Amino acid sequence: MLTINDISVRLGGRTILDRASAALPPGARVGLIGRNGAGKSTLMKAIIGQIEPDGGGIDMPRGTRLGYIAQEAPSGTATPFETVLAADTERAALLAESETCEDPHRLGDVHDRLIAIDAYSAPARAGRILVGLGFDEEMQQRPLDSYSGGWKMRVALGALLFSAPDLLLLDEPSNHLDLEATLWLENFLKDYRATVLIISHERDLLNNVVDHILHLEGGRISLYPGGYDAFERQRAERLAQLAAAKEKQDAERAKLQDYVARNSARASTAKQAQSRAKALAKMQPIAAVLEDPSLSFAFPDPPPLRPPLITLDMAAVGYSETPVLQRLNLRIDPDDRIALLGKNGNGKTTLARLLAAQLAPMEGEMAASAKMSVGYFTQYQVEELDTADTPLEHMTRQMTGATQGAVRAQLGRFGFSGERATQKVGSLSGGERARLALALITRNAPHLLILDEPTNHLDVDSREALVQALNSYEGAVVIVSHDRHMIELVADRLVLVDGGRAEPYDGSLEDYTDFVLGRGAAASGSGKAAKSDRKAGRRAAAAARQKEQELRKRVKQAETELGRLTETRNAIDKAMFDPSSVDATFSKLTMTELMKKRAEIETHMEAAEQAWLEAGEAIESLYTEEQAA
Repeated sequence: MLTINDISVRLGGRTILDRASAALPPGARVGLIGRNGAGKSTLMKAIIGQIEPDGGGIDMPRGTRLGYIAQEAPSGTATPFETVLAADTERAALLAESETCEDPHRLGDVHDRLIAIDAYSAPARAGRILVGLGFDEEMQQRPLDSYSGGWKMRVALGALLFSAPDLLLLDEPSNHLDLEATLWLENFLKDYRATVLIISHERDLLNNVVDHILHLEGGRISLYPGGYDAFERQRAERLAQLAAAKEKQDAERAKLQDYVARNSARASTAKQAQSRAKALAKMQPIAAVLEDPSLSFAFPDPPPLRPPLITLDMAAVGYSETPVLQRLNLRIDPDDRIALLGKNGNGKTTLARLLAAQLAPMEGEMAASAKMSVGYFTQYQVEELDTADTPLEHMTRQMTGATQGAVRAQLGRFGFSGERATQKVGSLSGGERARLALALITRNAPHLLILDEPTNHLDVDSREALVQALNSYEGAVVIVSHDRHMIELVADRLVLVDGGRAEPYDGSLEDYTDFVLGRGAAASGSGKAAKSDRKAGRRAAAAARQKEQELRKRVKQAETELGRLTETRNAIDKAMFDPSSVDATFSKLTMTELMKKRAEIETHMEAAEQAWLEAGEAIESLYTEEQAA
């Protein structure tokens, strides 16, 4: 159990945590939430010991292994695969010791421990984690320095997950992930057997993964059972109770004040009035529930334009002379809401840059309305804001010739009113900077908004405000996001960017999720059931029988391969632990070579077992489809 005991933290003269207390159940998956700047990362750093609390403390069982991603991404000539494997420091140390240890008793203990921690299957586990995070086999073997910061952070996340700590601490892990990797991470965390504390603003992740919500507000923390939706319901009930209690207290206060005012001057009632005045002074006021005025998004509506805004006809786009996407056919109208799906690296940003006229088509045609203006949001714009300037100075430079009132009005649409407009950007949170970037790109009321991961660093409430603003906006929207909640509520068209193409995806986002997770035929994306006649039915039945025969053959082959590999592994184990009866096949191999050989066998066994499982599941699916038909 992790216990947070009345901890207080003050940074820069400001109280971040104020006697915060909570007890997290062992094995719980807890979502740590709160507004931007509330102190979530500060609390997490206090837990891992990076920050010394000014008061209180953190208690956890002795020997608890903590896992937390450092701010600096890994770098160097090591590969992602090597970096992830090295994260299990016990395994690495034991393997190194096994190379040099001369004490046979100690060497036996080392190998016993290696088997106990499943060290020989570690390469396969590391590979699976990296594949889930988007690294194919070739990418796993490239040096870290060949990757961008975002991909390096994926490696850091993979190393953390591989190390399997007793307490896994994650600070917005999906910020560097695409939708596909986010879905994989969700599934991984669902099966994680130790305690997890995760800072996240992803509503779906918080609903699908966590079983408790730890809410940080006003320096205090409160633990709620359930996911995010359950937390919202419980919090709404609590706020309603507070509002009712405040209303009742205000009425009681007014009643006491009236009595004191009417009776203080009379000798006969002065004593009672004095008693009520003391009661009034001791009454602790209940704070009113205030709406945050900074929680604001309001996109200015553009002047109307005739459709289409943009038409692509067999267009190709890429960099230098290398096309990334080809044969693009796409039409965007003024009221369109389009979400681009597909893994990072497939070309979603390239397509967005083409639509924003930052790239020209290499072939084919692109026609755009002459009067159309585009607002294009990327994380780079957030990072490139001048930290020494204020929002007012940024907007004044961009809105050349505009009145001060017009400049402040645009800032006010995004929550930068009054003194907030004159704060230094360096003092703003990541979410506030994202709001400022959105205010800057929409200053001219664009007809088309292109948003590339706009929700990074926005808290849950801000994301909800952004969704509402987009749904009220009268222009067209093209969005790239790993936030499923936003896509579901904003987009009415899905475009899948994959294999050098960008084509309409006719299924729902739920269909696409099933496709990514490999959950059956719902993934096809067609969303349409084709009608077939009897002849087609007979052909389908014949094809099903042939497919079943092929699948049964694969099952038998996998079973045979598993049997052979198991015998080989048993022989290696015997050679490792009973040298007197070593099989001639392994008699000349050193202990290290035997271990490597065993690891290779384990990898092949996993592949054979996976093939056996997939073939068996496919046969079951055939039977299910036949019964449904």
